[in-house]
Amino acid sequence: MQLEEILYGVAIVNLVGNTNRDVHALSFDSRHVVANSIFFAIKGSLSDGHVYISQTVKSGATVVICEVMPEELQENVTYIEVIDSHIALGKMAANFYGNPSTKIKLIGITGTNGKTTIATLLFKLYRELGYQVGLISTVHNQINDTILTATHTTPNPIALNELLSQMVNTGCVYCFMEVSSHAVSQHRIEGLQFTGGVFSNLSHDHLDFHKTFDNYLKAKKAFFDGLPKNAFALVNADDKNGVIMLQNSKASKKTYALKQMADFKARIIENRFSGLNLDIDQVDVFFKLVGSFNAYNLLAVYGTAMLLGEDKLNVLTLLSSLTGAEGRFDYVSNKHNIIGIVDYAHTPDAVQNVLSTIQDIRKGTEQVITIIGCGGDRDKTKRPIMAQVACDWSDKVILTSDNPRTEDPQAIVQEMEVGVSPTNRRKTLTIVDRKEAIKTACHLAKPGDIILLAGKGHEKYQEINGVRHHFDDKEVLMEQLNLIS
Repeated sequence: MQLEEILYGVAIVNLVGNTNRDVHALSFDSRHVVANSIFFAIKGSLSDGHVYISQTVKSGATVVICEVMPEELQENVTYIEVIDSHIALGKMAANFYGNPSTKIKLIGITGTNGKTTIATLLFKLYRELGYQVGLISTVHNQINDTILTATHTTPNPIALNELLSQMVNTGCVYCFMEVSSHAVSQHRIEGLQFTGGVFSNLSHDHLDFHKTFDNYLKAKKAFFDGLPKNAFALVNADDKNGVIMLQNSKASKKTYALKQMADFKARIIENRFSGLNLDIDQVDVFFKLVGSFNAYNLLAVYGTAMLLGEDKLNVLTLLSSLTGAEGRFDYVSNKHNIIGIVDYAHTPDAVQNVLSTIQDIRKGTEQVITIIGCGGDRDKTKRPIMAQVACDWSDKVILTSDNPRTEDPQAIVQEMEVGVSPTNRRKTLTIVDRKEAIKTACHLAKPGDIILLAGKGHEKYQEINGVRHHFDDKEVLMEQLNLIS
């Protein structure tokens, strides 16, 4: 493709060289530069791409996008100075792949909790409705029946546009996509055109990156601020931040709720381990998902389908037969009727949602045993809060390791222990080895007890010192439950 075509819509500060040249690839990683490619010099948190400009030119880059012009300019290279290389990367990646988001109905789902479940349910629903569909999620990416590995909740702009292009070429009509706050802040969705946006909720998370809750909120809000007027913005009216998402949005504003007046309304009739019975827009429906948080997720899916013009009864019928995303309130049990629940809950609000759901369903005599840890190299401020919430809502708590990454797992657990009050210490154990923690919980459990294994959900690894070791929470939990004689 010609460089001048790829540059469409990009604000250029300074240009040195020729724009009438062919480009074969894009890259922001100096190690992956090939001949006749564009290199984007990105200023990241760990390194500055400007340092590698001369190296990428030697590797074959013929175009350099930068925020600061290098002192030495090569004769056969085009140098383009921009205000923000992240924004330029998003727009140019979209142009390079033929702006695929304009050829598919792209729905973005954002919020602290529920993104994966909402996106996955929408994908499953629309497959059942007979459409060719794409999914971009934390668990995996998918094009119809083909599953692709996901490394980030929202991919980088090059990978994202390439994936959307594959979906368009396969004939997909819809793509349901999780939009993380990191992706908005880092302009990964720059250049994309959304048909609609969905907001689930907002609570304490990612302050290691955003620094303040206000910055986190503004990142989510920026997604809705950027929606075009022919799109829709569907938000949870029961979350106080829902109305904030709509304040400056040009999109058609719609709401869903269990408690407030809303465009799409539901009421919980019954909530049990086998599923949810909801009155949803005055239709009584039983769903296979569990908990009030899933009532919100189901309502978001239903509202989205209605805004996309689907038949109400057909949607509710198909939705009632669907299961949620892997690692979200995954339910197992053994011959002693000890119940194990694996959930991705890794924020204080998500942990409380899962535990409050268990409290609503439990008969009152059984114990709730929670195994919980916190990830390393992530928001440290939530660690004591996570432990406090687990203790307040459980009969026994085992603090353990999650993905320590480059941190000392013992130090992470000690930071969690700060949130354990003196009265809760008697019911709290610390077992850093995650497998031993699960084994201990299973041996402590009596018939009818409920074990919640929180934090990792669908993940099939534990990351320690930069190395991912196979570890599947559900696999280990089932193994230990079945060993009980």
